[in-house]
Amino acid sequence: MTRVLVVDDQDLVRAGLVALLRAAPAGYTVVEAASGEKAVEIAGRGPEQPDVVLMDIRMPGMDGITAITRILGGDRADPPRILVLTTFDLDEYVLAALRAGASGFLLKSTPADRLFAAVDAVAAGDLPFTPSITHRLIEAFVGAAGPGSQGPPVDGSGFQTLTPRERDVFHLVATGLSNTDIAKKLVLAEATVKTHLYRGMTKLGLTSRAQAIAYAYETGLITPRRT
Repeated sequence: MTRVLVVDDQDLVRAGLVALLRAAPAGYTVVEAASGEKAVEIAGRGPEQPDVVLMDIRMPGMDGITAITRILGGDRADPPRILVLTTFDLDEYVLAALRAGASGFLLKSTPADRLFAAVDAVAAGDLPFTPSITHRLIEAFVGAAGPGSQGPPVDGSGFQTLTPRERDVFHLVATGLSNTDIAKKLVLAEATVKTHLYRGMTKLGLTSRAQAIAYAYETGLITPRRT
């Protein structure tokens, strides 16, 4: 049973999400936190840690981005996957959270069925975006990393350490394809795709598919098609 941690400082929003998840057909185990500090504490409880964290960004005290960095910054072999909760689609905070290692984002107005699908997707290691959202995410990453960007340049030399097959899988992940689609395209077992992806991301120090997209486009390994 998937363990889900809901993090939001707004009591009504948090209570609503908790109620939805507890009533879901999948039968999630749900815990909650009203602050980033509490989220970090709960996420570090060894075998009791959540599989998926729904993380608000704009919270007093420790904000969501800092909490994400703390949760994913340890040496755990299998850290929780994090979905960002936001009111604004693809705002600057979402981009920062995805760079910090979040696996995706959800609008707080997301319908229940899409919420469940997103939680299940990230729990399985997939990217919970439709192709249209993935393309917009890519454009946002490219724009943020373009001329005048505030951040330091991203070193793409580590890509050369990947095997040819790991590179193939990485390229396809960066275009937004799921593991199932990649397996069909490369004529591989889905488990093999997951193995290549995990090994490649480990070599590059990446923790989520969203970070893989950011890395690929910010380093120029993949160039978006301009229309």
